[in-house]
Amino acid sequence: MSRATAPGAGAGTGTRRAGLVTLSDVARHAGVSPSTVSYALSGKRPVSDETRNRIERAVATLGYHPHAGARALAGRRSHIIALMVPLDTDVYVPTMTEIAIAVTVRAREHGYDVLLLTHDEGPEGVRRVAASGLADGVILMDVRLDDDRVAVLRAQGTPAALIGLPDDPAGVSCVDVDFALAGALCADHLADLGHRDVAFVGYGSGVYRRHAGYAERTLSGFRARAEQRGLRFLHRPCEGTYESTAGTLSRVLADRPDTTGFVVQNEGAIGPLLSLLRAGGRIVPEDASVVAICTEPLAEQHSPRLTSVTGPKRELGQAAVDQVMARITAVAEGEEPEDELRVMPPELVIRESTAPAPRRSPRT
Repeated sequence: MSRATAPGAGAGTGTRRAGLVTLSDVARHAGVSPSTVSYALSGKRPVSDETRNRIERAVATLGYHPHAGARALAGRRSHIIALMVPLDTDVYVPTMTEIAIAVTVRAREHGYDVLLLTHDEGPEGVRRVAASGLADGVILMDVRLDDDRVAVLRAQGTPAALIGLPDDPAGVSCVDVDFALAGALCADHLADLGHRDVAFVGYGSGVYRRHAGYAERTLSGFRARAEQRGLRFLHRPCEGTYESTAGTLSRVLADRPDTTGFVVQNEGAIGPLLSLLRAGGRIVPEDASVVAICTEPLAEQHSPRLTSVTGPKRELGQAAVDQVMARITAVAEGEEPEDELRVMPPELVIRESTAPAPRRSPRT
């Protein structure tokens, strides 16, 4: 298969218009030996600034990209990061995609490519990737509190970063949103508005069964702050479909008919909940306030625009790449990698879906 060279390459300069550009092509274009090109690219031996500049210009002109296998043999690195993103049916794919794109862009800034793995193979999948030598490091997403993939990474000494925080993060680096604070911000906002009966509409039961850190920590933070603020609250898991949201709302109002505040940490349930409240004669925000834990674009697309608690997405991906690169570098230099734990604060943005609690609860 042929591959076009970089724009601007021409026959008059001795460049190749088609075909795989090789190290020898770069050497001929720069007027040096192939070994000198290899030394300049790998940094294994000193090369004069003038020669290095000629080689770099030849690389840019020809669009030369070192073969991954050759780089692995020469530098014992594949220059690949494996990003493991188990796409369970209950995860919100747009958020995962935004983080994955950020990982890919940041990795390219480090001269790395990303191998995206979406099949949930658990510890065996991690063990296979780590043992193959295909990737220099691994980034895990959808991290569970008791994530058994971490033990495999720790045992094999694989440079790894987690987007999420397990109960035992030793031997890896982690970056996460402060989900406990996210839950607390929701409770504080509704309490400040005078709401006293509040419902927390969470993810489906499967998310809690697998102990997803983002779900359990948010609920824990909300519960602790709600108790401090004297809120009466219910937590109800919800699968996120219209039917399941209708059942969840019906049970909430049957158990607590005076509920006037809703916190939603299930992107699929937001639209159905707003529609169901409206159909039941509860106007948002006059009769019921809704706070969503979701991305800003999702909060902005609803009517009314949603008060939301949002955590950084792009920054999570960027930080995870920087963390795994630091560990890869440390291992390559024969040093012990340092474990880094970074927690990013979420932000509460007040919009049109929350207001002071009504003086009297709406009629059921």
